[in-house]
Amino acid sequence: MCLYAITIFLSLDAGLPLSLPEARKSFAVTVVADDGSPLRSFPDAGGVWRYPVTPDQVSPLYIDALLNYEDHHFWRHPGINPLSMIRAFIQFLQAGRPLSGGSTITMQVARILHPHPRNIPGKLMQMFRALQLEHHFSKTEILTFYLNYAPFGGPVEGVQAASFAYLGKPAKELSHAEAALLAVLPQAPTRFRPDRHPRRATRARNKVLDRMAKFDIWDRKTVADAKIETVMPRFDPRPMMAPLLARRLKNRARPDGPVRTFIDPFLQITVADLIRGFTASTPDHTSAAALVVENSTLAVRAYVGSADFLDNSRFGHVDMVQALRSPGSTLKPFLYGIAMEEGLIHSESLMVDAPFSFSGYRPDNFTRHFTGPVGAAEALQRSLNLPAVDLLDRVGPKYFDTRLRQGGLKLRYPTHQGPNLTMILGGVGASLEELVSAYTALARNGLAGKLRLTKDQPIRERYMLSPGAACIIRQILQENRRPDLPAGRLSLDRSRQVAWKTGTSYGFRDAWTIGVTDRYTVGIWVGRPDGAPSPGQYGRATAAPLLFHIVDSLPRQYGPSPPVPDSVDRAEICWPLGTRPTGNDDPLCHKRRRAWTLNHVIPPTLPDRADRHWQPNPLTVWVNPETGLRVEPDCPVPDPHKKIIARWPRAAEPWLSPRLRRKSRIPRLDPVCGRPVSDSADTIRIMGVAPDTVFRPPGASTRLPTLTLEAQGGRGELYWLLNGDLIARSPVGSTRLYPFTRTGHYHLTVMDLAGNYDSVEFVVIGGGRPGERMTLPIPVNLRPPKFGLRA
Repeated sequence: MCLYAITIFLSLDAGLPLSLPEARKSFAVTVVADDGSPLRSFPDAGGVWRYPVTPDQVSPLYIDALLNYEDHHFWRHPGINPLSMIRAFIQFLQAGRPLSGGSTITMQVARILHPHPRNIPGKLMQMFRALQLEHHFSKTEILTFYLNYAPFGGPVEGVQAASFAYLGKPAKELSHAEAALLAVLPQAPTRFRPDRHPRRATRARNKVLDRMAKFDIWDRKTVADAKIETVMPRFDPRPMMAPLLARRLKNRARPDGPVRTFIDPFLQITVADLIRGFTASTPDHTSAAALVVENSTLAVRAYVGSADFLDNSRFGHVDMVQALRSPGSTLKPFLYGIAMEEGLIHSESLMVDAPFSFSGYRPDNFTRHFTGPVGAAEALQRSLNLPAVDLLDRVGPKYFDTRLRQGGLKLRYPTHQGPNLTMILGGVGASLEELVSAYTALARNGLAGKLRLTKDQPIRERYMLSPGAACIIRQILQENRRPDLPAGRLSLDRSRQVAWKTGTSYGFRDAWTIGVTDRYTVGIWVGRPDGAPSPGQYGRATAAPLLFHIVDSLPRQYGPSPPVPDSVDRAEICWPLGTRPTGNDDPLCHKRRRAWTLNHVIPPTLPDRADRHWQPNPLTVWVNPETGLRVEPDCPVPDPHKKIIARWPRAAEPWLSPRLRRKSRIPRLDPVCGRPVSDSADTIRIMGVAPDTVFRPPGASTRLPTLTLEAQGGRGELYWLLNGDLIARSPVGSTRLYPFTRTGHYHLTVMDLAGNYDSVEFVVIGGGRPGERMTLPIPVNLRPPKFGLRA
């Protein structure tokens, strides 16, 4: 008889195979954070929210509540519990209606996989399917089916989806009360839904808790405490913690589970809130993006692709982490680092921030202000354009592009263009993700790496800079004072010390700031996704404050400073030569600086571009001891003296003090040599303004005067600087007018692109009533600006 029953069962099993769901299509695609909490989910084809889960990923409290309430003998019965079935049948006969189900967990799974009518033939088919399940699957596999497919109300199926939707937490973290609630919910998913019927759900939950106390599964004090918990009317099956990242990773989903990222939920929410709060006060259509990357692992810990995903007015659906935009000045640190590796500069190499033409390319500074002589470190900190273009021209655009590509940063150029001098000022395309990836090299001994979005991505890294160059560049950027802090030596712990660099693209279209701490690299972009200009939005004023807020919110990590590589050293150097002083009284050492050097190499100051004769520096000349003028070897002068001159770049001379100009100037040729000395185009004279002139309005007028800018001599285009600010350009021989807007002391300089210049100082005062005493303001830049200081 038994053999006959087995034969019939196997025949039916072969003819009526189980219909199992396809794993890949039956689950919602879920992208989860580092702790397993969902960042965003996408329902399956039927609109059902169902997240894959295994028994070990569910709280043991839930497993206890489920099995002791629904199926106390689950681990022992063959799929059908005869005693329960007989009890349920007797109760049905006595009451005329069902009082208890009698269905096992296995039978409930059978009904989920193969729905049947609620009649006797349907019940028999359910029992057969339960036996089939027990025949083909283990108890753990059957329990897993239930955990994933049990109905929990509306479009929610499975305990993990229910836990997130009704409780806002993963099923691994359930309390006793929450476990009891989810255990009873599948009995009547619609009637017990906590978001719609919280009181009814509470009564059903308490029934489970009482049963757990009755069977001594949980002690009575625990059950009493659990009953105190309130059932909250919550329903949120669609988390949107990192919507753009999740959308990007959706297609990486696998049948065996969700897409697992490194996102820190607390940090993600913090960064998103900071960006949302910041953009709330910005003009319409402004968006922002941010990345926070853990340096040691290259793991992305926070990913905010737009200001607000649900705000269409700010293009919230556009992921600006991946968008190609002009990087502005954010490439400059790598240029300076590569130049150090090539032995061209050290951190205090003398550079010149002055008007110059590079084969027809004539860049300006962002502020339209020129500083004159400046160290490489300060030029990088202040993001001065002229020194950077000068340095790129010496390194070579193609070589610079090749080095960046070797480090993993692939720049995009406009159609039919390749590497050129505009690339260092933003004339290329790059994404926030790529820039942050490159900047991680500053905290990883020069190794840049591909950012890791998911846990199955391996670490891939390339050398962007040598360890020594990366260390020096980071030190330079870290010494740049945070503008959000008060001036002075405010001590910050290591976790808040940040090496930061800003960037602004042409037309105020993109504002960037990227910062590097010991533990994290943080990148910020602010602008309009449609590429329209955002006047007044630039890196230092817009993106930098947001960066500092994020840095200050990062988890603290205390520890020693990273070690300085053996290739990095400190040395005293001299301006203008850029080399070590020969002693305390070195006559060629006009200014002393303390520099970071690489590989113990101290390169001299770069050759002067304005020197068409490429004279050596220092320069040795012979002078007539009686006149102090220069003589040639064949001049009939007895006992000429040798004089060694340390020369400053010609373009820096307008910013030098009179003393330094005299020390650097080559004496004129002595007439005794019998050679003509004539003025040429290498001489410029400001016309119409004598030194110490006082300008005032004519008569009783109160309108400030207008200055006529006119010069004689020079080559090519002339640049007019007033207290260091560029106020006009004019061809040689033409004039310009400049109306004054305030009184004060002024220093006017005219320069050509060959480094020739002339300067004059004057005073502008306002009009007044006859007999009224005039009071001038405190002199502003009466003398040429000192080294590296803005006028």
